[in-house]
Formats: sequence, structure tokens, C-alpha cells
Amino acid sequence: MSARIAVLVSGRGSNLQAVLDAIADGRLDAEVVGVFSDRPDAPALEKVAPGLRWSRKARAYPDRAEFDADLADAVAAAGPDWIFCAGYMRILGDAFVRRFEGRLLNVHPSLLPLYKGLHTHARALEAGDAEHGASVHFVVPELDAGAVVAQVRIPVLAGDTPDTLAARLLPHEHRLAAAVLALAVSGRLAEREGQVWVDGQCLFKPLQLDSAGNLEPESRA
Repeated sequence: MSARIAVLVSGRGSNLQAVLDAIADGRLDAEVVGVFSDRPDAPALEKVAPGLRWSRKARAYPDRAEFDADLADAVAAAGPDWIFCAGYMRILGDAFVRRFEGRLLNVHPSLLPLYKGLHTHARALEAGDAEHGASVHFVVPELDAGAVVAQVRIPVLAGDTPDTLAARLLPHEHRLAAAVLALAVSGRLAEREGQVWVDGQCLFKPLQLDSAGNLEPESRA
């Protein structure tokens, strides 16, 4: 039976589309059982049927805890095996993370632990980095601080701007998200006491996505 994935979004939903495409072409043996947003106007919601959409305006709630509680109840009602944050722009609180601990993944456009938070492409350029990339990690209440499962790397080119770097990275970010979710839904991925485990072995460095779309151990010196 296909695994069940809930997706949290805030924006246009390009990573959600990558998940849907991976399901459609057989790279991901799963179904999206719900798309959940803190913005009722999020374009990502239009990518799935109305019955799979849940959205509330987070700012209409008196505090984050109440919004997170409603969101958590809605996600739980969908019965997902995994929850994927695909451009979800809010920090999830302790109670939400505890409720779905070990099943909650996020994709972030940097080579974590570098550049947590926003404006990652500009910050990589300002630092003079030779390479940039994206990471998929388990979610903890602290911003972009959970154990990293896998990364993809691209070179920074002469003349790159934040926009060109972001545009070149995005398709690689999409492949990374689909590959990690495929690992997760196959039962090969787990999180234990803040460590990533793959195939029953503790992962001491993030896996790397190669040009063929395979996740491999770190091979660089």
C-alpha cells in the first residue's frame, strides 16, 4: 500500500509540485493525503483537489500555539505516515513537533548548518562560497536545526546573483526532496535521539544526491 504524505506549504508550491510529479512518474510510492497552509491565498493549494486542502490565516489566531493545535489536528485527521514542509514559512512549536516526532521533514535552500532562516542565496554569495545547495532535515522546534538527512550541491558561478543562484538550485532541490521522501516511504529512514538512521545504520554525515538522482554517502575528502 502506498505511503501517505501530508504537505505543509506557504507559497507557490514548487516543491509540492515536485512531490506530485515524483508520484505520477513512479519515483515515489506514495499519495498526498492533504495540503495544509497558514495562508488561504497560497497558490500551492491550487495544485490539489479542494477536498485535500486545509488553510487558515495564522494571524487570525491569538497565538502560535492555538494555530499549531488546529493545524496538528487537521494533519492528524489525514492519517499521514510522513509530514513534509515544502516551503512552509512558520516555525512549528514544541507541541506540534512532539506530536509528529520522527515523521516531520523540511527542505531548506542551503548547505546546513550554514545559513539557517531566510535569504540563503544572498548570504552564500556575500560569504564568497564556492558552492551552494539544499538540505532535507528532520524538524525540531529550533529553526532549521534538525538532523540533516541529505544534501545536494551546485557550484557558485562568476556573475551569479541571488536570483540566478536560486533558479539554478531549484530543480536540484526538487530532486533532493523527492529522493529523500522515497527513502522515507520505503521504510529505510528513521530519526532516533537526534540522529539520522538509514537501513538500520546511524548516519554521521548527510547523504549526497548525485547527478543520477541517487543518494550516496559523502565521498569528498
